[in-house]
Amino acid sequence: MKRAKRLKTKGIYFLFRVLQAFGLPVLLFYFLFRGLRNRAYWHSLPQRFGFLPRSFRQTGPGAIWLHAVSVGEVVACVELLRRLRAELPHTSIFVSTATLAGRAIADQKLAGLADGLFFAPVDYVFAVRRVLRILQPSVVVVAETEIWPNLFREVQRTGAGLTLVNGRISDRAFPRYQPFRWFFAAVLPAADSILTQTDELRARFLALGAPPQRVRTTGNFKYDFAARPAAPGSPVPALLEWVKPAQVWMAASTMPPAEPGDPDEDDVVIAAFRNLVQRHPGLLLILVPRKPERFELAAQKLDAAAIRYVRRSRLDHAPPATPPQALLLDTIGELSGLFFLADVVFMGGTLAHRGGHNILEPAFFAKPVITGPHMENFQAIADEFRAADAVLEIAGAAELAAAVERLIASPAEARAIGERAIACAQLRGGATARAVAEIRALHTSHLPHYRPAIPWYFAARALSRLWEWGGQKRFEEALRGQRKVDAPVISVGNLTMGGTGKTPCVLRVTELLKSRGHRPAILTRGYKRASPEKHLALAPGATVSAVQTGDEPQIFIRSGLAPVGIGADRYRSAMWLRREFDVDIMVLDDAFQHVRVARDVDIVLVDALNPYGGGELFPLGRLREPLSALARASVILITRADLSGLAPAIEKSVRRWNAEAPIFRAYVEPQAWVRNDTGQVYEIGEHPFAQAAGFCALGNPQSFRRTLARLGIEPAGWTEFEDHHRYRPNELRRIAAQAKAAGATALVTTEKDAINLCEGSGHPLGSLPLYWLKVAMRIEREDDFVNEVLRRVG
Repeated sequence: MKRAKRLKTKGIYFLFRVLQAFGLPVLLFYFLFRGLRNRAYWHSLPQRFGFLPRSFRQTGPGAIWLHAVSVGEVVACVELLRRLRAELPHTSIFVSTATLAGRAIADQKLAGLADGLFFAPVDYVFAVRRVLRILQPSVVVVAETEIWPNLFREVQRTGAGLTLVNGRISDRAFPRYQPFRWFFAAVLPAADSILTQTDELRARFLALGAPPQRVRTTGNFKYDFAARPAAPGSPVPALLEWVKPAQVWMAASTMPPAEPGDPDEDDVVIAAFRNLVQRHPGLLLILVPRKPERFELAAQKLDAAAIRYVRRSRLDHAPPATPPQALLLDTIGELSGLFFLADVVFMGGTLAHRGGHNILEPAFFAKPVITGPHMENFQAIADEFRAADAVLEIAGAAELAAAVERLIASPAEARAIGERAIACAQLRGGATARAVAEIRALHTSHLPHYRPAIPWYFAARALSRLWEWGGQKRFEEALRGQRKVDAPVISVGNLTMGGTGKTPCVLRVTELLKSRGHRPAILTRGYKRASPEKHLALAPGATVSAVQTGDEPQIFIRSGLAPVGIGADRYRSAMWLRREFDVDIMVLDDAFQHVRVARDVDIVLVDALNPYGGGELFPLGRLREPLSALARASVILITRADLSGLAPAIEKSVRRWNAEAPIFRAYVEPQAWVRNDTGQVYEIGEHPFAQAAGFCALGNPQSFRRTLARLGIEPAGWTEFEDHHRYRPNELRRIAAQAKAAGATALVTTEKDAINLCEGSGHPLGSLPLYWLKVAMRIEREDDFVNEVLRRVG
């Protein structure tokens, strides 16, 4: 049965993609048409085909991608984003929209809440996959009714979580969807959860084939709207303070006709206002067309009606000379903050067959709202408000003027309707909190992986299988020749290529062993060192060049914590250290795969910023060996846990392979700034520079950048190199020139990078001082960690 269902789903998707291929010319023609009508549309096209800014690229999974198609969805999700930002402060959040108006409102409303805004990709596999590879989300959140088949399936295939929040299917859309139930029944099961606004809407999703156990009624985000008046500095309240109108009537989100016989709501409002102003000369109209392309037309209509008006877009530059009768709100994003100014609100989209707009926003300001008969898009809200007598509904355009006059002539009635409206609006809050809890649960349980683009994928997959075979052979051979050092051995390693924080971990483990009375030594390979000696055994703090030792061993030596043995044959290095120094325990650096030396404890590090390097073996990903190797680990240490929200998801994934090893979390703690040329040390809170540019060559360079961000430092410039890179004079000159051009007064880097600078590095850097960051690892529940390690040592 399951196999037949999978085959049916594959067949449906195959048919869909064939139809898409034939429809591509139509799509391109549509984009051409839209671009000719509005040049701003051209600028959105690269993103619609998946080409996002380079700054959006993530080094590992963990982001959240929220898709909110247009203005209404963006506004509804503001509070959701605010709470997600508070609960997941280290998680990148990206928001996509489909319309120009939605993008404009997102630019205004989501400043400081989203790490990036972009236009959603067209629902073609190549575009969707490109966006997923760039953002690497752990969770994709779709607002309301955006059901895109390829997006849903591709998210599922990566292993990311997918939820549809504030879900609804309108009265108009549902009859159109029903004949295609066979299609939606193949798409909707890709979602981990569907959170609907009402029980009736839940039933509609179930009727289209959504799995019942995944569809829950959680309420409507619009009931969680936070009523915030216009931001300080807005010229609109100042205008009204100057005009001092007797009453203010706001006609919000007015719309053109949708069907033959529909009125143009701007015409209706203007005609009603001309009627009313004769009897109420102190009445001020605030006219708010829903669509930006209607702003100019609305201005022409006001001119034709001989109504004195001012455009909001001109208030900042040219205040009116005489008090206007009307304000044309021809900007995006201000409406919700201006409802508090109104005495009466007419909600547009309700006289024409448009399905209405959200009446909750004015209700939260306790404003009486007038609507026409068409509230199909918000049917449940409209029904509740009607039942509570919390809205004034009119049958058609002819009744608008009388309804407005009734409310402005009877402030007591208007106030009573407004009070009932806010009571209705506040009755059903909590949907946002429930959605946040769902997103957080998905974020803590999904650890996706993202494969490279075709055709490289197939070549890399073949090579990764070859790598796995060769690695297994090498491992078995090394295991047969394994030798035991006559002292306990603790290995610190990882599964991935690149940095996971092994160097600070080795230092911290060594430091903790010394604090418990042991005499440890450090064994390391000395990657990329250039020395005629195959093995070195060096005293703590010994003076030797980084070229001879390698960069990471140099950090061990300079720490002065313990003797350091350097060499590819770590058994021989260990025996040499035993002869030269009085040591009683060995700490092996980067040795999880180096099993020629028997070990008592295997500490395996998993980087919270990029846990498994894409989840695939090299070169398809950055894994050195399969995830099943986690079964050999004695202790798991999740590093950089303070810079990512993925630690819970990592713990769950580890338990799939290793049910017994204790799991601890660790983070890197900045300790001081060190000026490279003088060695002068500055407290971490004492920035010895005003504006700095950064550079580094680490396995995970984003770890350094995020650490800088935690310190409140936004680099003026940023340059990355391959791990263990040794800097040449011309590279340093280029870094310095770029930094100066960006306005930097200093350069910052890591201790490892400072070690890899060329001789006389101060000269190519010129007048720019260089500071490197001294860091140390801190382990949560550190006493338990040490006790666990020592217990296994015996």
